[in-house]
Amino acid sequence: MTGVTQILASIELGDPQAAEQLLPLVYDELRKLAAARMAAEAPDHTLQATALVHEAYIRLVDGERRQHWDSRGHFFAAAAEAMRRILIENARRKASTKRGGGELQLCVLDVNQLAAPDESQHLLELDDALSRLAAVDTVAAELVKLRYFAGLTVEQAADLLGMSHRSGYHAWNYARSWLRRAMRGD
Repeated sequence: MTGVTQILASIELGDPQAAEQLLPLVYDELRKLAAARMAAEAPDHTLQATALVHEAYIRLVDGERRQHWDSRGHFFAAAAEAMRRILIENARRKASTKRGGGELQLCVLDVNQLAAPDESQHLLELDDALSRLAAVDTVAAELVKLRYFAGLTVEQAADLLGMSHRSGYHAWNYARSWLRRAMRGD
């Protein structure tokens, strides 16, 4: 077992020091995942990559909810899912009527804002479409999450899901086509 896998096993067994040992080993990779994901967000996004990493890490190693990690890859797949959930929660909070979602906002327009679509709305639409895809094909939906939210290549995501690279590409092409139609309303 690798050092990360051993520490994950210790966390599962309830070792309180294990979580402290894990963060330095995985922080750089989690930060890269978060930075890649945040690069796709709107420029005025209030959540920073560092905050996203910290929130995801807290959710992953929360002492009250014991997690089972099969491997390092399983941990990073769970990290991608945690980041996805945080971004979705943030987008929903931003769009809620309590926070002025759906209301016309009067402000000075910036040329850069005109070029950038509302990423939070796109993220909510993608999350809805992903949920519908998961009902039809869970593997394809997991592959999309690993590609889109964790920034993995098709090969890396296929390896994590225990499938051949060829099957990974087939699932990726299917999922992209399915999501494109679902998000257009076809």
